[in-house]
Amino acid sequence: MPRRGPHAVADPDQAASAVPDVLAPGLRAVFCGINPGRVSAAAAAHFANPRNDFWRLLHDAGFTPRQLTPAEQGKLPSYGFGLTNAALRTTPGSSDLRKHDFVGAAARLERIAGELRPLAIAFVGKEAYRGAFGERPEHGLQERRLGDTALFVLPSTSPANAAVPYEERLRWFLELRELLAQRSGRAVALKSDHIPTQGGEKTTRHPR
Repeated sequence: MPRRGPHAVADPDQAASAVPDVLAPGLRAVFCGINPGRVSAAAAAHFANPRNDFWRLLHDAGFTPRQLTPAEQGKLPSYGFGLTNAALRTTPGSSDLRKHDFVGAAARLERIAGELRPLAIAFVGKEAYRGAFGERPEHGLQERRLGDTALFVLPSTSPANAAVPYEERLRWFLELRELLAQRSGRAVALKSDHIPTQGGEKTTRHPR
C-alpha cells in the first residue's frame, strides 16, 4: 500500500499507483503529471527527481511562499493546490507508456473535477493531456472543460524538456496563476515584481 500524505484523498484507482493523489476539498487547481517515474515511485512523491523543475517553478511563479520538497507534497493543499497523474503505471520514462495506460484517465479526471470543483486542472506537459483525452493540445487554456473546471496545459517540467528555457516554462506557470486569479474573481499579487531566471538573475515583470 503506497504511503499517503496527510491530505491525500482515498481513490480506488490509486491502488495501482506507487504515487498517491494529493487532493482535498476547496482546491484552486490540481496539477496533473503524466505518470510516476522510478524516482517518484521510490519516494512515493510527485515530481521527486531532483532534476525536475516542478517545485522550483511552483515557488518562482508565486504558488507557494517557499520551495517545497517532494516529501512535503502533503502541505500543498494548504496553499490551494493538489496533485494527480494521467497514467498510474510507473515507467522509466513517459515514452514507455502505451495507450492502454490511459484507459479511464478522462473519467477519473472528470470525477475529480465534479467532486472537488477546482477552478482548473493544469496538465504538466502536453503528453499528460494528450494521453487523457486523445487530443494534441497547445500550451495554455483549452477549449475543453470538465463541468466548471478549466483545463490548462503547462510545459513539461521534466529534465527531458530542459531544451525549453526556464523563463519560457515559468511564463506559462505565471499565465496559469493569472487565469486562477481571474476565475476566482480576486486579484492575486505576485510575491515579487522580479521573477528569477535560470541563472539566478532577476527580470522585472510589467503589468499587462
